Amino acid sequence: MKKNVAILIFDNAEVLDFAGPFEVFSVASELKDSELFNVFTVARDSNAISAVNGLSVNPKYNFQDCPPVDILIISGGVGSRKAMVDQETLTWVEQIHHNTLYTVSICSGSRILGTLGLLDNKKYCTHQDVYEHMEEIVPSGLPQKEKRFVQEGKIFTSGGISAGIDLSFHIVTLLYSSNTAKETAAYMEYNFIQNVSE
Repeated sequence: MKKNVAILIFDNAEVLDFAGPFEVFSVASELKDSELFNVFTVARDSNAISAVNGLSVNPKYNFQDCPPVDILIISGGVGSRKAMVDQETLTWVEQIHHNTLYTVSICSGSRILGTLGLLDNKKYCTHQDVYEHMEEIVPSGLPQKEKRFVQEGKIFTSGGISAGIDLSFHIVTLLYSSNTAKETAAYMEYNFIQNVSE
């Protein structure tokens, strides 16, 4: 059954944090007759967001009209500092997380999961420059600075920016097969790294 992949974006989200996973899941599905994933962006409202360095992006859905979510991907970037204190964003993420198959943070998107208490006493990854801030947000968390990504139950967290692409390939492998991930990587001409820590 096709899975809905929602990618949360906001002003000053890091471009590759959302564009990388978007490409992986979309291409994986495209190569299988578009039967694997329905991938879309979602933001607090329907206005265009201005990502890091000024890229303008129109979200497909907002918090009110977003369809059911199987995989939630939370972008990082400078804008995660504002998103982590936005109550509407926090409430939406918390509600969606209850029913996801997987909840995923890319880069500093971990700030949002940490603020919600979802990383308490759990291993996590984030951008190399964000670990110090994360230690303030979630003192009981267990930073995995040497990893590209880690899994704790249904929560995945990745390191900075490009690490989200590797994590996306790993999730494709878990849900379907290593062959599906390899075919996708070959089409994208990308060498992905499998180094998940459970």
